[in-house]
Amino acid sequence: FRAMFDELEIETVRANVLKHDRRIGDRAFEAIRTLTADVGLLPRAHGSALFSRGETQALGSVTLGSKGDIQKLDAITGGPVEKKFMLHYNFPPYCVGEVGRLGSTGRREQGHGALAERSLEAVMPQDYPYTVRMVADIMGSNGSSSMASVCVGALALMDAGVPIRQPVAGISIGLFTGGDRAVLVTDINGEE
Repeated sequence: FRAMFDELEIETVRANVLKHDRRIGDRAFEAIRTLTADVGLLPRAHGSALFSRGETQALGSVTLGSKGDIQKLDAITGGPVEKKFMLHYNFPPYCVGEVGRLGSTGRREQGHGALAERSLEAVMPQDYPYTVRMVADIMGSNGSSSMASVCVGALALMDAGVPIRQPVAGISIGLFTGGDRAVLVTDINGEE
């Protein structure tokens, strides 16, 4: 029964976009949900921020370490041998209203964390003398949590005084296709 409902929901959302030019909540295709942000929330962290886009909310914290805190990598197959910037992405079950175990890092956390890490690492100063560890905890999610991690990460890095090369933000884009039509929508939510 649940699978039938999920299929009906998918087809309804898809038909509304492709046939009726309507999104959930009547948002325009290029519209972004309400944004809020705050910094300096965690007094013991070097930098912290809270970022919300609609119902998606991320808490970011940054700690700075010495060169001795650099992560050593196994470079048997080539590539870098150490990491000075690390982003840990946590997506606990409660952020989507579920109950479950808080356990080891899964594929979602690995993939979304790597995506956000690459986005933020690109703006880190080349000669920055500190090792930087960023943690993005998803507090609530209704779509685009990995991109919320990019936004909260940039804010937390700036709060920590890291001289990033330029501010960076992330947003999700969805593609609806059907027949001979393709529609891009900005800032997709969970149902989309």
